[in-house]
Parts: sequence; C-alpha cells; structure tokens
Amino acid sequence: MRASAAMENLWLYLQSLPRSNKRWLSERLLEDLRPKAAEEGDEEYISKEEVLAGIDAGLKDLKEGRMRPARELLNELRNGI
Repeated sequence: MRASAAMENLWLYLQSLPRSNKRWLSERLLEDLRPKAAEEGDEEYISKEEVLAGIDAGLKDLKEGRMRPARELLNELRNGI
C-alpha cells in the first residue's frame, strides 16, 4: 500500500503544477519513450509490448522497494537535472 500512496502523492503534486510545467514534463516523458532511431528521422516507435514490459518491470521494482523516493524524483524534475 505504501507504494500506491506514494504514487498518489506524486499524482497530486503533478496535478498542482502550472499548465506550462505539465506540458514541459509531458514532452520530456514522450521523448524518453521514443527509441533513438526516431530522433534520426526513422518513423519507428516503441511497440505496445515494449511499453507494457517497461511498465511491468517498473511495477515489480516498485513492489520490491528498488525505486528511488518520490522526493528525489520531484527534486530532479524541479532542478531540471
């Protein structure tokens, strides 16, 4: 339950951001999902299976406590690191 509470807190924080910050964040997240080939002009995108595998791996890490704290993530987002 602790992980879902942390995710809920992160979601509430993200909802409180100004629209311009949400747009900036969404663009960065989408860039992160695109494969390198797409940046070089190739129209290939990440497959549904790859996205689902990444989500599955992330949830397993979260469940096993291998994720970094939400505060650390938020600080990184605020500082643009």
